Amino acid sequence: MLVGGLLASAGMVLASFATSLLELYLTAGVLTGLGLALNFQPSLIMLGLYFERRRPLANGLAAAGSPVFLSALSPLGQQLLESFGWRGGFLLLGGLLLHCCACGAVMRPPPGPGRWPRGDSAGDGPGEPDGTELRLRAAPPGCQTRRRRLLDVAVCADRAFAVYAVTKFLMALGLFVPAILLVNYAKDSGVPDADAAFLLSIVGFIDIVARPACGALAGLAPLRPHVAYLFSLALMANGLTDLSSAHARSYSALVAFCVAFGLSYGMVGALQFEVLMATVGAHRFPSALGLVLLIEAVAVLIGPPSAGRLVDTLKNYEIIFYLAGSEVALAGVFMAVATCCLHRSQDAPPSTGTEDAEAKVDAEALPASTEEPGSLEFLEEPSPEAEPAEREVEAEAQLRPDSMQCEGPGQGGQ
Repeated sequence: MLVGGLLASAGMVLASFATSLLELYLTAGVLTGLGLALNFQPSLIMLGLYFERRRPLANGLAAAGSPVFLSALSPLGQQLLESFGWRGGFLLLGGLLLHCCACGAVMRPPPGPGRWPRGDSAGDGPGEPDGTELRLRAAPPGCQTRRRRLLDVAVCADRAFAVYAVTKFLMALGLFVPAILLVNYAKDSGVPDADAAFLLSIVGFIDIVARPACGALAGLAPLRPHVAYLFSLALMANGLTDLSSAHARSYSALVAFCVAFGLSYGMVGALQFEVLMATVGAHRFPSALGLVLLIEAVAVLIGPPSAGRLVDTLKNYEIIFYLAGSEVALAGVFMAVATCCLHRSQDAPPSTGTEDAEAKVDAEALPASTEEPGSLEFLEEPSPEAEPAEREVEAEAQLRPDSMQCEGPGQGGQ
């Protein structure tokens, strides 16, 4: 994360000295993008390793940092452009990105494989200062420590992960298109520049509230096992918002669209990585996260540029909202249907041979009895007058050393 902060800041600073579009691609695009990736992925991996019971809430709170900057970035960028020009704006943004180094410096690295923080269990030895060091967990005799692979591609064979990857690809094709083209769409509708830039701030403000609230909701005991369906519901809500707002031209209609879009967008942002953690588990989450972000990056390279090309060609924003909304809604429907099919296949009853074997084992484990459960002898209770005589017979049988017999359920006064 420290290296990522330095790279992201260096990319923006070098972009302020760019003299061509290619140099901007290499500095503000490649270098800054690499730095932000080194900040984003380790923070998510640490969340997955540190939290379990309250992990949905932790994901929601951590994801709320993104809309905080989103709500301030659009008006801040407009102000920097007017006051310092684009070169000065890039330079100041590079200084802001240096704060990523400070954030990485205060984060404690999570426990690695076979390590636990001091104080998690009894039997800590002396000599560990203030619990800041990590101790090795004692391994059973004969166990060999396996080295964790840097990238475990075997996770691709998991059907649940494949469903999630396809969902993310369809989602990324259209999820970011309305937010990217929203300001230009508002300007094309006659909205002033300052008011058009404020629309993204509205999305950010709503997103700040929606992400922690949705994370807390997903952490509830009745809903957490069904977090995949909640994620698909958020995707369908986002897609329907795009479809219903394709004809929004007035400023009030655009504000209403931003409120609805911010709510559904915040739900998607809070749940997407929680669903991935629940799908593959914490031990395979780093590899799964890298593969999913790679798939998402490919979709982002296809979706928004294609939407921009269509706008330039057709001079019409409505078809973009229809296309983006259909892609996101399709992702939600696919996620819900595929998850339901996977659950049905997992909950299918075992084969007949397995049932017969279990019944045979149970029959052998039960004691033999001559009476049937439905017979009168089995249901008959002993009378009070017969109890003293039966107790004497039992006492005599226990005193005899040669009377080592096993009695069935219908013998010995039972």
